[in-house]
Amino acid sequence: MKSKEELAELVLTDVDAFNEAMNGDAADLTETDFSNSSIEGAVFNNADLTSTSFADSQLTDVKFINCDLTSVDFTRSTVVECSFNDSVLNGTDFSYAKLDYCKFNESDLAGAILREADFSNSDLSSAENLNACRFDDTTVWPDSDNLPEDFDSTYSDDLSSLKDDDDYESTDY
Repeated sequence: MKSKEELAELVLTDVDAFNEAMNGDAADLTETDFSNSSIEGAVFNNADLTSTSFADSQLTDVKFINCDLTSVDFTRSTVVECSFNDSVLNGTDFSYAKLDYCKFNESDLAGAILREADFSNSDLSSAENLNACRFDDTTVWPDSDNLPEDFDSTYSDDLSSLKDDDDYESTDY
């Protein structure tokens, strides 16, 4: 198995050699910086990508299969026809990202940050813990048939339920 640095270099320079080197073996690519890159056709299978950055990148037809994508940074990225199957995306940041025709089959999105992200053509129907992600009123969701049945995509900034009655007492000041 190649080193983390060698695998990272192959992703950026020779994706076919990267896919051959990965060959389904578990790989440690934690805290790798792929920001501002263009990656097409890479297959990350059983890879630990915890705290890796793909910020401001272009990803096309990239497959993340059974990967740990905890706290990965995809901010401002364009992600096209990628799959995140059977992967953990806890705390992953998709803020301001455009995800076109992506699939999230059996992926865990608990704590994912989806502020101002565009998922309009993606399939999140079998994603897990989508109710536990953070999004805002500018997050663009796909049609309801591409969302889990129990997911409520309605954003509310009503925090009154979090305030104590004491917060509303008048004061002399």
